[in-house]
Amino acid sequence: MTDIRKAVQEKYGALATAVSEGAESASVGCCGPASCGCADPITSNLYSDAERDGLPDTAVSASLGCGNPTALLALEPGQTVLDLGSGGGIDVLLSAKRVGPTGKAYGLDMTDEMLALARDNQKKAGATNVEFLKGAIEAIPLPDASVDVVISNCVINLSADKSAVLREAFRVLKPGGRFAVSDVVVRGDVPADIRRNMELWVGCIAGALGEEEFAAKLKAAGFEDVEIEPWRVYDVADARAFLSEAGVDVEALAPAVKDKFVSAFIRARKPAACCGTECCS
Repeated sequence: MTDIRKAVQEKYGALATAVSEGAESASVGCCGPASCGCADPITSNLYSDAERDGLPDTAVSASLGCGNPTALLALEPGQTVLDLGSGGGIDVLLSAKRVGPTGKAYGLDMTDEMLALARDNQKKAGATNVEFLKGAIEAIPLPDASVDVVISNCVINLSADKSAVLREAFRVLKPGGRFAVSDVVVRGDVPADIRRNMELWVGCIAGALGEEEFAAKLKAAGFEDVEIEPWRVYDVADARAFLSEAGVDVEALAPAVKDKFVSAFIRARKPAACCGTECCS
């Protein structure tokens, strides 16, 4: 777990530095070089023009996800939102707009360079209802039942202890609170070479859970109303793209992972608390 965490920190720290310095390497894409499919035109436009309008260019450039979790559910004024693995802050800033000045949007990241970039983007955007926290998504530095909505964008699959992440998300959610993330999930068996490859771990592929396993872990953490909605299936061409820089036999493995990896919207809810025979909000 330590090796994976260190590799993720190094990878995303370098990406944040590249974005901050305006380097061309900042465009290598989602979760790593071309992984998640974000380097192709089909999934590169995850946010609408209206959503990008008014955001700092560096917040948009540092968007390394594989979906748009802020589009998964309606946010209401006054709510508190937490983004796990907030990166450059795009989803936090979008959430902050939706919850308004009476609400709050937290971003949690373990990488100093990303936090510095996110805080700079916050200043540029003039967002006063935003706070970026340093910490691991397996140990969220917030109190119990303090958040209305937990979001995340292609980050949970980077953790070596996903059950801990989901338990923590459940803990910080208020009763009735919602979990709404974008992530990569797996359908079927994946070659062992993929699972062992550290480059593909930090590229959000090797650590991806199966659909049924993700749902089971959410339920084990206490969530209900679990939904997993695949919205893009990766084909052989995509597989070649995310395998090409991982030091594996691309031509041998790409057909074996055809249609195995998908981007999905994942939703769940923390049950409402019950007091005796009557439930309270």
